[in-house]
Amino acid sequence: MLTLISTIIIMKKIKYSLLKAIDITGLTFLAPVVRLCYGEEPQVQFKKIGQWIIVPLIAVFIALFVIYDGFIVDTFKTKSGKLPTSSKIYSSYKSIDQLHDDEIAKEKAYNLSGEERVEELKVVEEKITSAEKSLEEASKAVEDQTLVSKAETAKDVAPIQAEYDELKESVKAASAARDVEMKLLAESITPGDEAAAQKLLGLVRADDAQDTLDKEKRNLTKEKINLILTKKSPALQKRKAEETYFSERLAFLKTYKTLLSTQNKSLIIDEKKEKIATYEKELASLSGADALKKAKSIVNQESVISKKEESEYAGSKTIWYQVKRSVLCVFTGFFLGSFLAIPIGIFCGLNKTFMAMMTPFIAIFKPVSPIVWLPIILILVMGAFPNPDKHPFMEFLGELPLLGVYKINPAFIASAITVALCSLWATMANTALGVASIDKDHMNVARVLKLGFFARLTKIIIPSSLPLIFAGLRISLGVGWMVLIAAELLSSSEGIGKFVFDEFNNGSSDSLAKMVVVVFIVGIIGLILDRIMVIFQRLVSFEGAPATI
Repeated sequence: MLTLISTIIIMKKIKYSLLKAIDITGLTFLAPVVRLCYGEEPQVQFKKIGQWIIVPLIAVFIALFVIYDGFIVDTFKTKSGKLPTSSKIYSSYKSIDQLHDDEIAKEKAYNLSGEERVEELKVVEEKITSAEKSLEEASKAVEDQTLVSKAETAKDVAPIQAEYDELKESVKAASAARDVEMKLLAESITPGDEAAAQKLLGLVRADDAQDTLDKEKRNLTKEKINLILTKKSPALQKRKAEETYFSERLAFLKTYKTLLSTQNKSLIIDEKKEKIATYEKELASLSGADALKKAKSIVNQESVISKKEESEYAGSKTIWYQVKRSVLCVFTGFFLGSFLAIPIGIFCGLNKTFMAMMTPFIAIFKPVSPIVWLPIILILVMGAFPNPDKHPFMEFLGELPLLGVYKINPAFIASAITVALCSLWATMANTALGVASIDKDHMNVARVLKLGFFARLTKIIIPSSLPLIFAGLRISLGVGWMVLIAAELLSSSEGIGKFVFDEFNNGSSDSLAKMVVVVFIVGIIGLILDRIMVIFQRLVSFEGAPATI
């Protein structure tokens, strides 16, 4: 009995802990699920689940698969063809993710050594053999399906082509008959016969109108033929996709093999060491200029070994690397903007004169677009770092354990500063409002207790203003995330913006699908960042405050 009571108490504690966590994170649509699991008013909870979970899911399904796939894809066309379907977008996502996994595997292969490298080389050679066989089968399937598709296309085109040929011949015959009629009438006209001249003019006009009508009929029929000829066979597209997949996998495996053999880091170092050992033996038997030349060769090989030991795999930047770099950049700009906005906002809220002094700057600079800020900031940053590769500050950033891998450069700094300049205004305004809204009784108590400025700042002003400060920080982070993509795109700084711009310039068949994938990635990351700020906002907000909504 006691065990049952203890279990019930524990389960209730878990329930309230879950509900509290859901409330703090702002994921209130999950609350009915938790309450339903505990049997609390099932009918009410089912209604809320339907309202906040099932209905939105149905709306997403209708928007994505019914409206988009069923109507928009077939209605709107681009220079490269139709818009990508939802399945094509998902395939592009898998392709992007696969590229990331491949780059990780290549980096691992580049750094493998010893027996592990030898064993991995044997495995990859077997995979290459299998991939070559799969590619051969896929290519054969494409050839076979191409023949089938051509036969089906020819069968569909044949009756329409016959109709077109028949129409062409009938039009030609009718046109010839009209020409004969007009020629005979023209020859029979005598000078001064105005009625006959008007009749001829009418025939010519009718002939011209009929020619235009016949031409439109031929064009419509020809368009039907072209639609059939340009229509892509789903079966053939599927076979070609399989061929492309196996071709890409084979190319990856061959590159992977190269990184395990001729371009492997440890193997190159071992070869250089063997060469040095040989040179040292030869040096012992030489003298004069030959000995000097051999000694220089040894030092040169030692320099190559030193550089190779410090080298890293120089692979392509994948989408997840660029996502992490973009998140780092937006937080850099966000913290820089907050560092400026919060103190200024506090002084604006405390002093009306200071607020009046800052108002012109806020009014002028707040509406400025990031597209205007970025070139100016980029010029200033490039001026501050004329030779970034050898600048001490850049070298310092490159040597930091967590930041070095992201290659901080002037474009990164310019993007972060642009984010700061465009996002600080919401934090500044909310901080000023929060400080100005502090209960006067609190300030009077501070005067009675004769608290100094810094004591009032840390014990009354900042704690009382935190809910609105974090509301401003939440808005600023959202604005900064939107601004960053445009900043990266214009500055060519590695990140999501540059990935989108590269795909735009690439113009491949799946570039548009990859850009749509990025839309979802940007949206999901923005949602996560917003939820993070909601958590902090609610942790510092008192119950029922406007900032907790």
